[in-house]
Amino acid sequence: MKKYILFVSLLSSSLIIGQNITDALRFSQNDLTGTARFTAMSGAFGALGGDFSAFNLNPAGSTVFLNNQAGFTVRSFNVNNKANYFGTKSSQIESSLDINQAGAVFVFESTEKSDWSKIAIGVNYENVNNFDNSVFSQGIGSNSLGNYFLSYANGIRQDVLQNFFFEDLNFAEQQAFLGYQGFVIDPITDTPSNTVYLSNVPNGVNYFQQNEYVTNGFNGKLTLNGAVKYKDIFSVGLNVNTHFVDYRQSTSFYERNDFNNTTTTYNVEQLRFSNDLYTYGSGLSLQVGTIIKPTKEIRIGLAYQSPTWYRLTDETNQRLTAVSGNVNEVLAPDFVDPNITLIYEPYRVRTAGNFTGSLAYVAGKKGLISFDYILRNHGDISLGPNRNFADQNAVISNTLRNAAEYRVGGEYKIQKFSLRGGYRFEESPYKNGQTIGDLTGYSGGIGYNFGRTKLDASYSYAQRFYRQQFFNQGFTDYSSVNTKNHSVAVSLLFEL
Repeated sequence: MKKYILFVSLLSSSLIIGQNITDALRFSQNDLTGTARFTAMSGAFGALGGDFSAFNLNPAGSTVFLNNQAGFTVRSFNVNNKANYFGTKSSQIESSLDINQAGAVFVFESTEKSDWSKIAIGVNYENVNNFDNSVFSQGIGSNSLGNYFLSYANGIRQDVLQNFFFEDLNFAEQQAFLGYQGFVIDPITDTPSNTVYLSNVPNGVNYFQQNEYVTNGFNGKLTLNGAVKYKDIFSVGLNVNTHFVDYRQSTSFYERNDFNNTTTTYNVEQLRFSNDLYTYGSGLSLQVGTIIKPTKEIRIGLAYQSPTWYRLTDETNQRLTAVSGNVNEVLAPDFVDPNITLIYEPYRVRTAGNFTGSLAYVAGKKGLISFDYILRNHGDISLGPNRNFADQNAVISNTLRNAAEYRVGGEYKIQKFSLRGGYRFEESPYKNGQTIGDLTGYSGGIGYNFGRTKLDASYSYAQRFYRQQFFNQGFTDYSSVNTKNHSVAVSLLFEL
């Protein structure tokens, strides 16, 4: 059998690009990460302090340290995804191991008779989000991937899709170009001014479909902290945070139909559409907070985390393979493979800021219990500059909402041992509560104090349901995914 291959590659810049609500929300959500003590108590540390991850939550927490300390945390992360696509179930597991946290704090007690009794300066690095993940879905669908390309093409002149000066094409035209050059869609009339197209994928048949989704990378946060303590009444602190993003995503969607082609009309029998995304960049955010001690046992914490202002760059690569079931080899190629690589101009993402209110009861050296309430306004997330993303920002504002997170943690001490546990509940950021569902998590851990060295270990679990929509228009079918995260962390702390 003869085979004809069309290979097209592109390296260019574009101002009109394909970032959307999913990309913007990705960097507004964080894992429960940090020290083993912090994760063992589900992060309920806003009023407690005395922990590296605690002053990442409330900057005033560094004044609770009694002396200079340094430490680091190693974390094992496992995610188990169970997908359901039109009744067909699949599962995928991804695991990773990394140094999740490292920090140091320096405490200066006042040597004079001053009401400001302590100053603390700290530095801490954490991987606030581990992007290592994979989801596999497959099943029999009733909608074709061809409709994705068709939805972009209709309304675009045919001579635009014959234009090989790719730098002149915007995102919608690039998607339409892929379908046109890949013989997935054809014009109704073969004229330069034609703006109406039809799909070469047959209708009224069953489509066997598979989607592979793999991501990896990290979102790191470097915190510079300063805090002061007034008598033994309250502390105030400030964090300046630098964020680092390195994110890679690969998807591959395969489709095969059961159409039996015995005519001379060109029909697509198989499709594979692959997309690779590499996002990198940095950001900046600020935090302020206070811890108040109205009594010896009670502590109240208040903190504000500003939005993070990111400047990011995307590199994407798209590959489309279309295989014809046509018995006539003359009318159309049997094998078509347009390949497009794009480097977009940098863009901005503003994430959601949040407020944290905390209350804790500390029973001396016996133990403690703590509660945190965190409120995030996801509707304030935006892409920039706004002139390029006005439509997407309107979608974000209308789709996302204020979402609360509740954390409860406790610790009980038995001589040099500490037993810890926690619970957290995080509301969906979506108004419909289904695109991404609520998150429920549990945690526990143990610690041992050697004197000038402390060793802590924790286990945390979280579960969430969400819809993995394969494409944003034309073909909007999705897989229902139940994701379960398991994490084990070990921290080693030293007094300096």
